[in-house]
Amino acid sequence: MAQITRYTAHTPPAAPEREATSHQLLRVWAAFALFSGMAHAFWWNLLGLAGGAVVLAVTTLGAIAFWIPVIRRNGLRWRRLPWTALAYVAWGLVSLIWSAWPGATLLTWPLLAGCTLQALFFAHTLTWAEIVRALDVALKWVMGLSIAIELWVALIRRAPLLPNFVDPPADPDPQWYWVRGNLFEGIVGERIQGIVGNANYLGILCVLAIAVFAVRYASRPPYAPVQIVWIVLTAILFVRAGSATALVCAAGATAVLVTVLLMRRARTAGDRRRLYLLFVGVGAIALALALVLWDRVLPLLGREATLTDRDRIWTAVWERAVTHPVHGNGFSSPWVPMDPAFDGWIVDHGISVFHAHNMWLDAFLQLGRVGVLLLGLAYAALTWRSWFFAVDRPRWDLQADRPFSPLSLLAPLLAAMLLLQGLTESGPIMLWGWTLAVLFSFKIKLAPIVGHDGDQPALRTPRR
Repeated sequence: MAQITRYTAHTPPAAPEREATSHQLLRVWAAFALFSGMAHAFWWNLLGLAGGAVVLAVTTLGAIAFWIPVIRRNGLRWRRLPWTALAYVAWGLVSLIWSAWPGATLLTWPLLAGCTLQALFFAHTLTWAEIVRALDVALKWVMGLSIAIELWVALIRRAPLLPNFVDPPADPDPQWYWVRGNLFEGIVGERIQGIVGNANYLGILCVLAIAVFAVRYASRPPYAPVQIVWIVLTAILFVRAGSATALVCAAGATAVLVTVLLMRRARTAGDRRRLYLLFVGVGAIALALALVLWDRVLPLLGREATLTDRDRIWTAVWERAVTHPVHGNGFSSPWVPMDPAFDGWIVDHGISVFHAHNMWLDAFLQLGRVGVLLLGLAYAALTWRSWFFAVDRPRWDLQADRPFSPLSLLAPLLAAMLLLQGLTESGPIMLWGWTLAVLFSFKIKLAPIVGHDGDQPALRTPRR
């Protein structure tokens, strides 16, 4: 005979499974490594060239130490690796055979290999949410320390700061300074440089940070309103950096965001075709207007026709690049100013220039047409996969109405920023730019749907 009881027949409640301590440490390490990559100039200006190299070596060796047990436990889906990007890295090593600057190649190729290895490590061991979270933490440290050092130099030190805290010469060029202390000179005052020591790099990092903070806010994290505060602070840094390149990147990322959101509202294939035709038409008109009104656009960006003397740099690089157009002159990203091939070759404000200020021209100089082809394929693959990663609705069965994830917006925004930055900078083929390009390329192949299938933590052993 049945009796009334206060005990349920369901499975009794239990505490959620605790995350492994090793995975918690992995997430902290990922944030530190990404911060070190984005703020590499901070370590070099603080600790010197040797100290910066030690930090890079430590982050790379740490990635290897974390990654080997994961591969042994879970394996690695080799076919999903970003093979075109890896081919570009391999071609850089092969160029040592004919390099016109073998010392620079031997010195800088490990830098490219280390950034590539760390990118593969992050993509393989972290989920999409963890990647965005690590970027969020790393960029907050970059922005926060940039504000702190600018405040310290402006209010306490009250004098510009040179790298490694050395005493300034009698009449140094302002371009030599790490931080100039211009934070309170107003919106139209002298540009600030933050901990990265370069207004253009600070500006593009601000654009990336705003995108990451906004995407993280849209995913409703704990203490979500704090993200708004960080967006406002970063916007102030972006304005004070006064970078025309960053402004173009911000405009391009905004245009991509609008197009992605419109594509997400398309219900049929016909709607998508019409939107594609609209985007192509608007893009063609915008490009034509930019070409016709180029002389008027540059003054609005605060730049002259020489693009801050970049035309002189591009001419010199092209003249050297065409001497070996097929295989290039040898890998070196960045250029090594101490090497005789680059020391005094192109000088700007008394400093030997260390990159071509255009990633395609830089790749052509170093690795020739083969290198440009491999680089183009790598970025084309990133762009293609990022676009459909963002505009295609998540689906792995018959259910076709699952909501889009805000996290998937970041990939096409990043691709747009890097491609636009590459027109006037070489950042997308070295250091943090290359790291993020490889990271997102590999992660989209591993986990094309946020939170499903391959998008699982790599370290699954819970702490007892």
